[in-house]
Formats: sequence, structure tokens, C-alpha cells
Amino acid sequence: MKNIILFLVFFFSLNVFSQEKLCRTDIWDNAELFQKNEIEKYANNDFSVLWNHTQNYLVYGVIGDNYQRISIKFISIKRNEKSKNEYIIRGKSQVNSNICDFIGTITILKIQELKKMKFGIDDEYKNAGIKSQGLLIANYKFTEDKNQKDTGEFRGTLQTIFYVDKNDFIKYNDIESHKDSYFNNAFTGKWKSNNSGKEKICNWGDYRVPSVNCNFDIGSGELSVAEKYLKNGWNVKSKQKWWQ
Repeated sequence: MKNIILFLVFFFSLNVFSQEKLCRTDIWDNAELFQKNEIEKYANNDFSVLWNHTQNYLVYGVIGDNYQRISIKFISIKRNEKSKNEYIIRGKSQVNSNICDFIGTITILKIQELKKMKFGIDDEYKNAGIKSQGLLIANYKFTEDKNQKDTGEFRGTLQTIFYVDKNDFIKYNDIESHKDSYFNNAFTGKWKSNNSGKEKICNWGDYRVPSVNCNFDIGSGELSVAEKYLKNGWNVKSKQKWWQ
């Protein structure tokens, strides 16, 4: 009897662990990156072009443990000239029919360069003159308008991959977008209600949702939400510009 109980406890623990395993926690493996923080090297570069590159209907997000769908749209992104690692953000969020305005900041903390550059299918970009490829890590804080319904504050960490082209311009790194594992602009954090003070997980990103249970997105080549979550706002697919 004791052995049976131990087996059941082990099986239950294993099952819970498998359900809670998170996928897409990092865009690139840390072993692929130099550990030196090169933030000063890129001090004169403007990264604002990176965060509105992808069409909004391909930016996917979740809020809460039931993975309710949330949509995020940046309306404007401006670099703070007095603090060059900070960007002033104005945007909108949507959960079901509730749309809120928000303002806030993205603050770059760290930039790590890739040890061995990636050049895509058949080395398509090998002769494009790319000077470097890197991973940007930042904090973000966005505050929704308290005069609106069901508002709160978003806080968390952002990962974005980019490259520097032959003309020294910052470019959105979609070189490996053909890969099933590709995602970018990974926002991972919490949303805190202005009314109750309660927090909910809130993650979004380009092409895939970062840091969610592996049983949520069962797609190979693109996002495909598991049936158990579809009722939480994922049944509707639209290219409508809801933020206008």
C-alpha cells in the first residue's frame, strides 16, 4: 500500500510539473550570447523602430491564469532625449470589448551580442553587410487611464532581438522568422488592477506568446491555441484596427 501511495504521489507531481512547464522563455539561448553588457556601445542608436514593426494582428497576448486574450497596440514610441535608454510609450489595450489607453516607458538595461551571427536560409544574409546581432533586455511600465473601466498597470521585462545593418541602422531581426521556434518582442510580466490591487500574469509578443504553459500553443509553424483555451477570446481572428 505504501508503494502504491508513493507511486501516486510521484505520478501526480510529475503531471502537475508537466502542466506548469513554460515554453518560449528566452528568444535565444544564453550560451549563444556574449555576457558583456554592450549598452554603452549602442548609446547613440535609436531602438524605437523595433516595437511597432509587426502587424498588430500577429501580436498575441494573454492575461490571467486562464490565458484570456489581450491585445496591445503602441500608438507612439519616442526616445527620451534626456535619458537615451528610455522610451516614452503611448498605447491601447483590449480585453474582449474593453479598450483602455495607457502611457509609460521602456527602459533598456542590457544589450548582449550574438557570438555567431545567424544568416537565415541558405545563408541569405551572409553578404548583406550585417555588422552585429544582439539581444536587448529592458524593463517596461505602462499605466492605463484610471478614468476608464477595469484599468491597471503593466510591469515586466522585455526581450527583443535586432541587428545592425551595413549603414549602422538598427533593424528588427526577422532573419530566422521561417523557423517554427521564432518569436520576438517578448513582454513578460504582470498586470495589477487599480481597483482591487490584484495581479495577473500578462505576457505578449510577436508571432507567439512568451513564457506560457506548453499546453497553450500547440502549433508547429504558427500559433495554434489549444481547444481548452479557445473560449477565452481566441475564437475570433480579425485584422480590424480596433485601436482607431
